[in-house]
Amino acid sequence: MEKVRKIREGIAKGLPVPDDKITVGAFLDRLLSTLPGHIADSTLDDYEDTVRLHLRPGLGRHKLTALTVAHVDALWQVKRATYKPNSVRIMRAVLRKALGQAEREGLVARNVAALSIPPRINTDEGRTLTVDQSRTLLDQVAEHRMGTLVLLSLIFGLRRGEALGLMWSDFGSEARTLRVTHAVKRVKTRDADSGRKIRLLISELKTRKSRRTLCLTPEPVDALKRHRGAHNRERLEAGQEWTEHGLIFPTAFGNPSDPDTFSHLFSKLARKAELGHWHPHELRHSGASLMLAQGTPLHVVSDVLGHASIAITKDVYGHLMEGDKRAATEAISGALLGRPVPLAPRLAPTDTEETG
Repeated sequence: MEKVRKIREGIAKGLPVPDDKITVGAFLDRLLSTLPGHIADSTLDDYEDTVRLHLRPGLGRHKLTALTVAHVDALWQVKRATYKPNSVRIMRAVLRKALGQAEREGLVARNVAALSIPPRINTDEGRTLTVDQSRTLLDQVAEHRMGTLVLLSLIFGLRRGEALGLMWSDFGSEARTLRVTHAVKRVKTRDADSGRKIRLLISELKTRKSRRTLCLTPEPVDALKRHRGAHNRERLEAGQEWTEHGLIFPTAFGNPSDPDTFSHLFSKLARKAELGHWHPHELRHSGASLMLAQGTPLHVVSDVLGHASIAITKDVYGHLMEGDKRAATEAISGALLGRPVPLAPRLAPTDTEETG
């Protein structure tokens, strides 16, 4: 009788009659089938992988209307034993989005994923190259066709796909600027007749913050000019086999460079420089740490990295500023107690300065 009463109340409110036979797995499959054309292919790939590998095996057998917070929390507890907190966070986000749609359709009374316990994310400081290591790496890649890409990625903390998506039309040699507007992504091929599982896509960056203008010093400008000369020679050598996409760092035939292929190449170059195994994403961490070590304000670092907000930059890289915060505190305490401490160490005096 209670079930009938709730159905009648829902009908009186204009809500659809809940389908108490549909399973979580069936609903997730139905939802995924409606997404092509509405979200980016790469995002759809991520959703499909999360559903296939985690959500359907863990929760798919439950009736959608009978899914509880306890069911969801139990799944997260299992996943935490094997996966990093950020991976569990992504699983929860996908399920929360899916059940949000079910709630809007009136299929469930509440979003139990939103009520589940979120994983605690411990900031992964990650490895960063030191100044000496950075110089060693740049010396090693100086003559390589991707050497300028490594240089720009390290200076500006570019994401791997962003660096591979840089366009010649966005490079202003006179203004000394470089716009970051596109990225190269690996997406699943949905054409069954293509014979290829993965295709490369040049896509425009989604957010205003991620589309940004980098201010170049003379050294990167000169490096890009030299690279353009080598690029033009490659294009002439390729002849009719060249496919023009306007990319600064394409393959030897003009096509987008595969991000995974570049990762393998970069790791090989790092090993040749006797630095061990490194991933291109660690260039981004290194660039951020080097900027902060030079005293670059956090909001400027955030803009250069293309973060959606300064809060993200602070969460990821705030630990690198501990020394600055400690120095500032000591300076204030010292001033109040009659022991002034400089905010930053002075350089050695020049010949024209008084040394007494």
